Amino acid sequence: MSASFLPPALRRWLHSFVPAPVTVRWSERVRSAVGALVGILFTGTMMKLVPGAPTLIPLLVAPMGASAVLLFAVPASPLAQPWSIVGGNLVAATVGVTFALLVDDPVIASALAISAAIGGMFALRCVHPPSGAVALTAVIGGPAVHALGYRFVAEPILIQSALLLVGALVYHAATGHRYPHAQRLPAAERPPTAAGFTRADIVAALRRQSELLDIDPEDIEAVLREMQLQAYTRTFQALTCADIMTRPVVTVTANTSIPRALQLLRQHGFKALPVVDERQRVVGIVTRTDLLGLAPADLRQTLRRWFSIGALTPPRVADHMKTRVQTIPASASMSDLVPMFASAGHHHIPVLDADGRLAGIVTESDLVGGLYRQANIEPHPTQTAQRA
Repeated sequence: MSASFLPPALRRWLHSFVPAPVTVRWSERVRSAVGALVGILFTGTMMKLVPGAPTLIPLLVAPMGASAVLLFAVPASPLAQPWSIVGGNLVAATVGVTFALLVDDPVIASALAISAAIGGMFALRCVHPPSGAVALTAVIGGPAVHALGYRFVAEPILIQSALLLVGALVYHAATGHRYPHAQRLPAAERPPTAAGFTRADIVAALRRQSELLDIDPEDIEAVLREMQLQAYTRTFQALTCADIMTRPVVTVTANTSIPRALQLLRQHGFKALPVVDERQRVVGIVTRTDLLGLAPADLRQTLRRWFSIGALTPPRVADHMKTRVQTIPASASMSDLVPMFASAGHHHIPVLDADGRLAGIVTESDLVGGLYRQANIEPHPTQTAQRA
């Protein structure tokens, strides 16, 4: 049945109940669910080793399930950080036990405990939603919880919070996921985004909001930068890597001597040389930094050893090249290069033909030249790509 007969204001209000699309990949959803399984299983198993469990203290309290959702499903949330779970649960447990002892009416005690817990968590910067359930459990948890008194704060709340946190730290590290989500660099060291936003601007804007937004300023900044990058790459889809790459490419083999490689780098003014096999397949890349990064004394000593022992071959490129090389197909869009240069830190990307052989090389200079071409501004015909 159509809802067109409803007033527009009512339709907009009802539409606000529709859940937003879930953008999380299925692999991340599975990883979160498995993480909660591991975390709760680890916490409950370790609690069996605590003296008095489960006769005197519960093996698991219900709020830990809610904490597990935050720690494993939304670990980037400020509400899921280590101090939030430990500090929030301790504050709520202490407040809950206090009001359970002071107020006889459980309804009034529960309301006061949750209200005071929220105030305390804000004051100590450890807001953690499941902690509200901790405060409620301390009030209406029954005779077993009441018998613990303030021991409830340490056993089971502190112990279980710490165990669940340890499980989250280990699991996220083991699965290659960043946790905790603390800022990586001071705000002063971060350059502004392309639109001119700085992290200080984001923090100031968040402070002007009338309610707590469950997102870290660093994550907002990262999303803004990704949005700018996505919008930027969307504007140039026509050119391919084959259109902007430099060719032919000066290459070396794994058996090329270091003196010869240095000579080629200096002769052509390049900063990198792809290393290919006899079928022109890329097996590595060697840069000027790789070779000149050798201490002069070490290089002289290596050459002296070579001449002194009468070896048939000098030190080879194979000894110093990088074997893990980021490559790209010649048919790939120029836009695919942007994240490689902007985020991955690459400076020279070999381009492969349909048979996987080296067809050319793309550098930052090539990319800039491609941007000019895409904007119908022809660059100077002389390419200096490998010198970038």
